[in-house]
Amino acid sequence: MNYDVIVLGSGPGGYVTAIRASQLGMKTAVIEKESLGGVCLNWGCIPTKALLKSANVYEYINHAEDYGIKVSSHKADFSAVVKRSRSVAEKMSGGVQFLMKKNKIDVIMGTGKVKPGKTIEVTDEKGEKKDYTAKNIIIATGARSRQLPNLEQDGKQIVGYREAMVLPKMPKKMVIVGSGAIGVEFAYFYNAMGVDVTVVEYLPNIVPVEDIDVSKQLEKTFKKKGMNIMTNSSVEKVEKSSKGCVVHVKTKKGMETLNCDVVLSAVGIQPNIENIGLEETGIVVDAGKIVVNDYYETNIPGYYAIGDVVAGQALAHVASAEGITCVEKIAGQNPEPIDYNNIPGCTYCSPEIASVGMTEKAAKEAGYELKIGKFPFSASGKASAAGHNDGFIKLIFDAKYGELLGGHMIGANVTEMIAEIVALRKLETTGHELIKTVHPHPTMSEAVMEAAAAAYDEVIHI
Repeated sequence: MNYDVIVLGSGPGGYVTAIRASQLGMKTAVIEKESLGGVCLNWGCIPTKALLKSANVYEYINHAEDYGIKVSSHKADFSAVVKRSRSVAEKMSGGVQFLMKKNKIDVIMGTGKVKPGKTIEVTDEKGEKKDYTAKNIIIATGARSRQLPNLEQDGKQIVGYREAMVLPKMPKKMVIVGSGAIGVEFAYFYNAMGVDVTVVEYLPNIVPVEDIDVSKQLEKTFKKKGMNIMTNSSVEKVEKSSKGCVVHVKTKKGMETLNCDVVLSAVGIQPNIENIGLEETGIVVDAGKIVVNDYYETNIPGYYAIGDVVAGQALAHVASAEGITCVEKIAGQNPEPIDYNNIPGCTYCSPEIASVGMTEKAAKEAGYELKIGKFPFSASGKASAAGHNDGFIKLIFDAKYGELLGGHMIGANVTEMIAEIVALRKLETTGHELIKTVHPHPTMSEAVMEAAAAAYDEVIHI
């Protein structure tokens, strides 16, 4: 065998897996066909946050007088904003290259395909093929923008998230189809930069996986920012011409047409499981995902899969955690299986959204008797001082035992605050214990303690 572990794909699942395997003393290689760091570092998590920060700064400048500051003149340089985003991505990808060298991990550039006999065939850029073997092969090939038949992406007028990050010029009007994390993050970015944005969502509420109160708050804020939000609506077809796009939208009232320069398809992602040798190797797939056990082993011994190609939340931190669990098990350790009910989700529009655990609706459907506490940021001194009064923190407790069933936040910097709720749930902390956990003043995080107190009729500041 050439290696103890070969990882196919170097995204946040793949490269983290490789590093942990190397730390555990295994001879490790990672195979990557494009850029180290995968979609997350190069075309997803990191560069989008750079774009959103530029939008955030521009928004601050536009409202500088609200803070007692006069700005005589300013304008957004769209190409410079995109250039900064790309430089951040390149720096992070370079950081992964450094980590590979530091941990003595071989990087094999090319397109990998798994074969029987614990073998991976790699085709390089010249078309030359070479086989590598390993005691353990871990598939971490990630996902791509999902294509719909009536919304076929051409990369110019109908685009996915990748093209939306590097448009050659800023459009005047944009229609965004889908209001999950990708959709609303780009909606915020382009709206803040001055684009006329319409969001079309098939379901009754935007960010439909979130608690209903969060969805309603974001829709209210987005409308206040000037966005057109169309829920219970579906794009039936898009007509393209040299003048732009005509988008035909089916609504409850009937058909409507929207004119725009660019349509962004943000209708989800599709796992990269085609043409990687699964059928030839005999690896079982169900509902478009590779079937694995609690430690990510497939039905073929020695072959594993993690990240977006397996069932579970398609999130970077989930892929990383799965990879670490997988290789620790391979190394003979006894890692605890991941609790998928305690995975935080974050959306980086403005206001930000962060959540973990059950929504109110899910908790009621599960038969719990609930105590619910909600604390608005309008009552937070720090939020008022910062000029970020929109949003709230909502905590859901089991009335019988005080278990913290779920936490839902919308507001400034809440993506930095959700980890407290994740830790509290992991430690099985009760509502009363949270109330007695002294939080610093003045901070946004005080709202966590206040929301818990609100659930037990002990809240002070509302």
